[in-house]
Amino acid sequence: MAAQPTPSQTDASPTGAQKHPVDERLPALKMATSGLQHVAAMYAGVVAPPLIVGAAVGLSATELTFLTGACLFTAGLATFLQTLGFWKIGARLPFVNGVTFAGVAPMIAVVNSTDDKSDALPVIFGAVIVAGVLGFFAAPFFSKAVRFFPPVVTGTVITLIGISLMPVAFGWAQGPNPTADDYGSTTNLGLAGATLVIVLLLRRFTRGFVKQIAVLLGLVAGTLVAIPFGATDFGPVADAAVIGFPTPFHFGAPQFQLAAILSLCVVMVVSMTESTADMLALGEIVERPADEKTIAAGLRADTLGSAVSPLFNGFMCSAFAQNIGLVAMTKIRSRYVVATGGGFLVLMGLCPMAASLIAVVPRPVLGGAGVVLFGSVAASGIQTLVKAGLEKDNNVLIVAVSLAVGIIPITAPEFYHAFPETAKIILDSGISTGCVAAVVLNLVFNHLGGAREADDEVTAPMEPAAARKAASAH
Repeated sequence: MAAQPTPSQTDASPTGAQKHPVDERLPALKMATSGLQHVAAMYAGVVAPPLIVGAAVGLSATELTFLTGACLFTAGLATFLQTLGFWKIGARLPFVNGVTFAGVAPMIAVVNSTDDKSDALPVIFGAVIVAGVLGFFAAPFFSKAVRFFPPVVTGTVITLIGISLMPVAFGWAQGPNPTADDYGSTTNLGLAGATLVIVLLLRRFTRGFVKQIAVLLGLVAGTLVAIPFGATDFGPVADAAVIGFPTPFHFGAPQFQLAAILSLCVVMVVSMTESTADMLALGEIVERPADEKTIAAGLRADTLGSAVSPLFNGFMCSAFAQNIGLVAMTKIRSRYVVATGGGFLVLMGLCPMAASLIAVVPRPVLGGAGVVLFGSVAASGIQTLVKAGLEKDNNVLIVAVSLAVGIIPITAPEFYHAFPETAKIILDSGISTGCVAAVVLNLVFNHLGGAREADDEVTAPMEPAAARKAASAH
């Protein structure tokens, strides 16, 4: 699966080609701390869906802890599939997988439509298994869309990923509970701001490894700063068990209901669309562009991870865009670093006490670090757009309209309120709608009819004969 090395990736040594940074194995300490930084960046995103769905089902605190640990465990397994891979499964890029938030709304809808709430999770698990299996077989066909993702499309989508994630960071910065009295308080916002400043200072005035783990150090420092303000809760550590294995089908054998299956299949399409965009973004960042085979292998890992996840009481898995920002910022491109992070996730799933250590980090502190992480993704998209030929009016229109469509769910959350719930699953994902808009507009303006040929006549470089004639005229 590894891409052929380019001249810049080789050296003159007799041993042959130098390893691409994606395939580089770093020293153990650096691998561990960098992997832990990835876990810290995505932890809140992994635990949020099980907490929300579990609360809707009415799980006890013990069962809720179990469900959360199970999702951490399956996120680790899915990350192994993606980073290490086997056969034609796994993009073999520094790609973190975890529970997709796109499935929360339809899973809540399943819970609300189930008379006996004890059947809700088995129905959800059955739907996820079917959606995962169907997605696995559809992956090679879905990946053929890669030729419709030139820089004008990928740059737009990468930028949208960063913009779409910013509200998450802002929500974290305000506090963990929107109904709490201190939500959005000056204390919470101050802690977020302090963490942001610490990360920026570390990035500005340190070098080498310390600079690369600035986000992790910022999270630790922010947590310590939060202690005098009473924002750091060590209760989860004291109450957590040392060992706990996610027993297969703990909540009951999976049940298969058509309505739930159709709903989760739609989520799978959305998830595959976002994962494709994320792989293209990450490929640009690590300088190993994701081709059709890489995307197919990555989608197989996504869908296989989703299909296996319910066995251990987990939900649908997908790429985590926030970790792409971490790769872009730290410049640590080794997939083995992310695989190490996957190992930490598995251990957290097996050791609730270890998982609770990450839970100690206050949400505002995560929000401050998230501003840097998610902003880095948007900046990477802008860098890609620089290569997109924006001197062409057609490409400017593609970017302008696609960005506008993509930020609708952010700027006008109720814009699609009159649409059916199934449609809103797709429309409320700015990344998906912006991606579709960019692909369609690129086809219309740059491919269909004589649009592309007419544009090429104006902007294409001169043929050699024409160049010689122009040179002789001077």
